[in-house]
Amino acid sequence: MLRKTDFYIDGKWIAPVSAKELEVINPADEQPFAVISLGSAADVDKAVSAAREAFTTWSETSREERLAWLERLLAVYKSRIADMAKAISSEMGAPIKMALDEQAASGTGHIEAFIQALKNFEFERPLNGHGGTVRIAYEPIGVCGLITPWNWPMNQVVLKVVPAIAAGCTVILKPSEIAPISSVIFAEMVDTSGLPAGVFNLVNGDGPTVGAAMSAHPGIDMMSFTGSTRAGVAVTKAAADTVKRVSLELGGKSPNIVFADADVEAAVKRGVEHVFNNTGQSCNAPTRMLVERSVYDKATEIAAETAKATRVGDPSQDGDHMGPLVSELQFNKVQGLIEQGIKEGARLIAGGTGRPEGFNRGYYVRPTVFADVNNEMTIAREEIFGPVLAIIPFDTEEEAVEIANDTPYGLAAYIQSGDRERIKRVSKQLRAGMVRINGAEHAADAPFGGYKQSGIGREGGHFGIEDFLEVKAISGWEDSAA
Repeated sequence: MLRKTDFYIDGKWIAPVSAKELEVINPADEQPFAVISLGSAADVDKAVSAAREAFTTWSETSREERLAWLERLLAVYKSRIADMAKAISSEMGAPIKMALDEQAASGTGHIEAFIQALKNFEFERPLNGHGGTVRIAYEPIGVCGLITPWNWPMNQVVLKVVPAIAAGCTVILKPSEIAPISSVIFAEMVDTSGLPAGVFNLVNGDGPTVGAAMSAHPGIDMMSFTGSTRAGVAVTKAAADTVKRVSLELGGKSPNIVFADADVEAAVKRGVEHVFNNTGQSCNAPTRMLVERSVYDKATEIAAETAKATRVGDPSQDGDHMGPLVSELQFNKVQGLIEQGIKEGARLIAGGTGRPEGFNRGYYVRPTVFADVNNEMTIAREEIFGPVLAIIPFDTEEEAVEIANDTPYGLAAYIQSGDRERIKRVSKQLRAGMVRINGAEHAADAPFGGYKQSGIGREGGHFGIEDFLEVKAISGWEDSAA
């Protein structure tokens, strides 16, 4: 049993103010494999004090000093990437190959992208049209509270910690208590990288205690949160009294529009596999597949075949397969929504309730596909966060866009078509922060974030650095009359 009960505050591993331990469960066998501590408001106070003191000097460091630290962190991260993958696989059930190649590797990719973004970032520039008399300066906002989720642990930790520190801010990180071990390993990496004390701090805990204390703390200048829309609303309300900036990356119910002029077989198979990746626990998963009616029957057949061919297996085993959901709570939620889909009249064409054959423990679920869904059904409205696909027919391009946009979310959208003019036209009409066409990848330095209830702000590349900066206008910078 791993014991990781200390917090990382002011450059040291210290015991919590009050002992309150929590077992971390491996979702593959439902057994505890590690123990952490749940922090309190007093632990947050300690971390904020350390971060505020460190900000006075770290905010004055040069671009070159911060780049040097990023390069050291990258080297340390690469040297321990196998440890990181093992932790992620154990704590949230990602198959070990996927944990290494996608989960842990996302951290490497983002650090590399932020290094390039920082090299090219203009922290000062003249305001056009003013002959150099008005200077625009981008300055670090201050102490930042960062709350990250369990589903892509290092993707989200690196997307917050690295740009904040690169911008000159200091940070307090609260990872999900469900999957905290990867963040403890990240803190060990930061410690090895030689970052000055107090710039990075880690306090484990739950949302109602540590998360709420951070959100309301007058010593924290900004909150950056990734998680459910419900929890994002709570963070925003708690932050309102101190008028701190809030950045949110929240839920999604992303449409995947498959037109008849697409390579239907490739498009549908790719879409199903994307939904099932990470056991469906991705906020940008294309969980609503909208299919033009003339190819609808063919698409549903391909989707069902793809789901039935999807292997489910133990995360510790090598190979390409789907692991369990992260927790009993998530397992029960997904089972309930599958039952709701059946009750509301959607046609179940693959999967269904219960564990897959051969599993009698672990939070494993069956890869599930529903056809004949309409956009008013619960499975088309709610973010399921499991391997469940809803297929919806449409007749016209206008109807497809209307259904795609008929959601409180707006994180991502996907288009499958062979008509370039249609692709350009539809992509501009979709109310989403990211649009991916015919399987194109989302670049590590491209802005990640959404419209509507999918959040506020953007992460990744120079957009991610901007999120942690204040904008200052200085008039009379080069005023010849002075």
